[in-house]
Amino acid sequence: MATVAARAGVSGQTVSRVVNGSPRVDPETRARVESAMAELGYRPHRAARALRTGRSQTIGLVATTLATVGNSRMLQATAEAAAERGYALTVVSAAQGVEEAFDRLAEQEVDGAVVLNEASALVPGARPPGGLRLVVVDAPAGGSFVSVHSDHRGGAVAATTRLLELGHPTVHHLAGPVDSFAASERERGWSAALDAAGVVRPEVVRGDWSADAGFAAGPALAAASAVFCANDQMALGVLRWFAEAGRRIPEDVSVVGFDDVPDAANFRPPLTTVRQDFRALAERAVATLVAEIEGDVASPPPGPVVPTRLIERASTAPRQ
Repeated sequence: MATVAARAGVSGQTVSRVVNGSPRVDPETRARVESAMAELGYRPHRAARALRTGRSQTIGLVATTLATVGNSRMLQATAEAAAERGYALTVVSAAQGVEEAFDRLAEQEVDGAVVLNEASALVPGARPPGGLRLVVVDAPAGGSFVSVHSDHRGGAVAATTRLLELGHPTVHHLAGPVDSFAASERERGWSAALDAAGVVRPEVVRGDWSADAGFAAGPALAAASAVFCANDQMALGVLRWFAEAGRRIPEDVSVVGFDDVPDAANFRPPLTTVRQDFRALAERAVATLVAEIEGDVASPPPGPVVPTRLIERASTAPRQ
């Protein structure tokens, strides 16, 4: 490291900051240090650094499933955000319980963990091993852990309000699982928008995030002229059911999803949806966790809420 510092014309502390992914290095200096590292063939020795710092430079990611599009995108974005800060990522399943997942992470001596979506519902009743720092994605604030989340409620308000502006007398809602924070927030946003407009709320229909659940919910939504689905996968199933029932989208029924998955623009018709910025959400979770791990009070992480945005496409139209 001293040789790299001499080659780059900087201090050893600056080299250390670059190696550890600290944001407190200006881009020109970082480029000069990285160039010197490349020229000298320098590679950080992870085991030696762990002995010196008492940290493994590894964080965990806890999820009940990676089958949902949102969780798989969060996995990729979290791995990229961790790597940019010099951390490796290890993934554990909470399918058998979040406490077991925490125990496995403790055995691997990770420095902390990001907990995703449905697994977050299990955290308040769990007892993480002492010293395991946690950042929980999609959980209410105020617990014994740090949380970050997208603006699910604001996105749902925007989607529902837009459908009312298009002249629909009310908006039906296909909600996510009852124990999901994200699903609950989206349902609250839908409800708040209808209440603000003085519109009677239809009975909520509930699914499990899958396209199959969306298709199965079709009969319960048959009388709707506008449907707000809690995610894009269920919206895909709803589109298929209406098509098979002879209902035209958007001439007869307007449908809105949530997430803006990569294929949403290629649905038939292209899906109006609320865009959730998974990259920004993962960045915020990792930045918050690394600040906790490294005690970096000089560079506090950003706030806990990531904005969402309504993306209008061809699945919605004024009521005819």
